[in-house]
Amino acid sequence: MNFPSNLKYTEEHEWIRVEGEEAYVGITDYAQSELGEIVFVDVNTIGETVGQGEVFGSVEAVKTVSDLNMPATGEVLEFNEVLNDQPELVNNDPYGEGWMIKVKVADLAELDKLMDAAAYEAFIG
Repeated sequence: MNFPSNLKYTEEHEWIRVEGEEAYVGITDYAQSELGEIVFVDVNTIGETVGQGEVFGSVEAVKTVSDLNMPATGEVLEFNEVLNDQPELVNNDPYGEGWMIKVKVADLAELDKLMDAAAYEAFIG
C-alpha cells in the first residue's frame, strides 16, 4: 500500500492534494484495491459546491458501486475526462493520473479534520 505524505485522507478512503487555491481529489490505493477493477467513474457535480462529506459522484467496479465523498467543501471545477476512456487509471495510478476531480476549496481549515498519511495507515490497519 502507498500512503503519500503530501495528501490528506478521509475515513471513506478519499484523498485530497491542495495546490494553491485548487485541490485534486481521488480514492486511495486501499480503496481501489478493495473495490477491484474500476470500470466507470461518474461525476455529475461539475460547477456545483459540494459540502464536506457529501457525495460528489460514484465509482463503479466489476462487482459494486461506491459513493465518492467530498473531503472538504468546495466547488467542483473539473472532472478528469481521461477516466471516461481509461477508468483503470484509478487502479493503476490512484494518486497521479487516476485523480477524479479538481475543486476550489472553500475553507482550508476543514482539511485539519482529515487524517495525515500516518493516521490513515493506522486507520486501515
